[in-house]
Amino acid sequence: MLASGGVMGRVVALGEAVRVEGFALAGATVLVAEAPDAVCRTWESMPDDVAVVLLTTNAAAALAHGEAPRKDVLTAVMPP
Repeated sequence: MLASGGVMGRVVALGEAVRVEGFALAGATVLVAEAPDAVCRTWESMPDDVAVVLLTTNAAAALAHGEAPRKDVLTAVMPP
């Protein structure tokens, strides 16, 4: 909980294991999804308390083909 009384959102790293697993050391929730369809399923099932999602380039490409971005989530794409 923040000093202001608000609740912090969760940071998620989504994509291929080799690119996202290290983010667990910084406290991020790691969601491994290797294939495009797995990325889409994982995106759809993310908890409501997610505030930031770090995407691998492959995960971002998978989501670019249909999944509408969530307006309540900040997304960033990792450099290749």
